Amino acid sequence: MAREFKMPDVGEGLTEAEILKWYVQPGDSVEDGQVVCEVETAKAAVELPIPYDGVVRELLFPEGTTVDVGQVIISVDVAGEEPAPAAAEPEAAEAEAPSGRQPVLVGYGVAESSTKRRARKGANGVEASVSEAEPGAVPTLPQALEQPRAGGTPLAPAEQLPTAAVNGNGNGTAALERPLAKPPVRKLAKDLGVDLATVIPSSADGIITREDVHAAVAPAPEAPVSAPAPVPAAAPASYDSVRETRIPIKGVRKATAQAMVNSKFTAPHVTEFVTIDVTRTMKLVEELKGDKDMAGLRVNPLLLISKALLVAIKRNPEVNAAWDEANQEIVQKHYVNLGIAAATPRGLIVPNIKDAQAKTLPELASALGELVSTAREGKTSPAAMQGGTVTITNVGVFGVDTGTPILNPGESAILAVGAIKLQPWVHKGKVKPRQVTTLALSFDHRLVDGELGSKVLADVAAILERPKRLITWA
Repeated sequence: MAREFKMPDVGEGLTEAEILKWYVQPGDSVEDGQVVCEVETAKAAVELPIPYDGVVRELLFPEGTTVDVGQVIISVDVAGEEPAPAAAEPEAAEAEAPSGRQPVLVGYGVAESSTKRRARKGANGVEASVSEAEPGAVPTLPQALEQPRAGGTPLAPAEQLPTAAVNGNGNGTAALERPLAKPPVRKLAKDLGVDLATVIPSSADGIITREDVHAAVAPAPEAPVSAPAPVPAAAPASYDSVRETRIPIKGVRKATAQAMVNSKFTAPHVTEFVTIDVTRTMKLVEELKGDKDMAGLRVNPLLLISKALLVAIKRNPEVNAAWDEANQEIVQKHYVNLGIAAATPRGLIVPNIKDAQAKTLPELASALGELVSTAREGKTSPAAMQGGTVTITNVGVFGVDTGTPILNPGESAILAVGAIKLQPWVHKGKVKPRQVTTLALSFDHRLVDGELGSKVLADVAAILERPKRLITWA
């Protein structure tokens, strides 16, 4: 019989993924756990393993196609399995399949559960009951419509759920799921008595905004006495394909663009600068490269800059915090997940080193090396990019002196490091060539006032000017 493998549930509100590359073709044999394709979500590029043995019958989508979660992407002929009863629906047959390895994206797990999801009411008060299904699978619209009501009869076509209650994004094609909205918007909807499942988002990404909620409770406009004359459809925009190239915004680039806009216009940014002499730090870097305890590790200025920032945070712990808009609270973190901005062919990503404050210098060097190499290979997992608290971006590798970095969403501060180069500098009363760089610290002024931000930046600068403070201050 043929088994169908669906695009797994990527979690965290992500509803689609682009197929980057197929590793198998029709006729190829596959084994349980074998990677069959690579996909890109808004978070990262990940590989998908097949959960059973068999022979590939068909690839349902070509490379470069964006596929909704729950859609079948590959079918496999599986030997030795009995076909489903003729009267059973395909979805029901699949739900009765033996439990075992479940298709999941790298970095995500699927919990085994026999519970049923609660019923959801649409705008017309009809309950849409989602029946028990295979873990990781997404019920389809026909399934939801075929669920019996209290009286035991299925929903009639006239009683079908509104589009917004089906998918939460108004496209009418995705499976039943929780509407996409941020906590403040959910709270607003609750206060106004609005069911988010009935709200149609106005944005292209399907996320419900405050304006959408207010529009849902606004009175409907009165019908005009006479319908206006139809407006002819505008002709599609044309452009010079020889002199212009248009690149679709999707995947990591689309997610990054939206996140940066949200961060810039949500968190009040403040940026401070300091130019310092890092000659002693550069000498220490060279000494550490020859230290046997650091053999085989990635030793560079970024390592000591990272350590300097961690020490500065230890001396000023209030800077390591987050803003909880829904509860109107400042959440102070007692751990540091240190983000490192990395430019990749698919766009900017910010993986982070978990509990960086607890690592020794060799451990920090090892973590930095692994983080950078994984990012360059495009193998960074979504989990590695979640939960960051502060970030470092090294614009100096591009020969740039400094910049005004934008906060990674949900974080309190980001340190930009400029190019390190020889410049004339007054040292011990004389002008000498010294290794000089400029640091820029952007911070969220709701969390960090000017005094605290200045202290953090000054501490980082002081350590890099005299790196022995890594010992005396730590």
